[in-house]
Amino acid sequence: MAKSFNQAIVMGNLTRDPELRATPGGQQVASFSVATNRTWTDGNGERKEAVEYHEIVAWGKLGELVAQYLAKGRKVMVIGRLQTQSWEKDGVKRQRTEIVASDVNFLDSRGDAPAGDDGGSSASKPSATTNTTKSNDVVIEDLDSNQNINLDDIPF
Repeated sequence: MAKSFNQAIVMGNLTRDPELRATPGGQQVASFSVATNRTWTDGNGERKEAVEYHEIVAWGKLGELVAQYLAKGRKVMVIGRLQTQSWEKDGVKRQRTEIVASDVNFLDSRGDAPAGDDGGSSASKPSATTNTTKSNDVVIEDLDSNQNINLDDIPF
């Protein structure tokens, strides 16, 4: 029997600094937007480009890390699930689809200039992800060596 699957992967640049806030219950959540570009050649041979903007939310320790280390222009790859929020305001139904992040890969270093830099491959850059171990710690994974690094050991 077929199971459901809901996963989104986007790679692009932050369009604004992450905004960190807390729910009334004290849960931390960061929200930010990622722009992705698509280019193609139309039937007349003209090069076309379109930009899509993706709203992202990152909860808990992942949200705290995103807010601490990312800023507008930084290149990231976000993996998560699609979630649609619906509400009514002034008699008008509205909805918003966002990506609830489970993994955020930082694809450029803090010193890299975001404009015009492809940031290198994700295989050589750190990744922030929520870890589902008993302690629910968040780890930075070094994808070259496949070893977990304790956040307290990171010098930046």
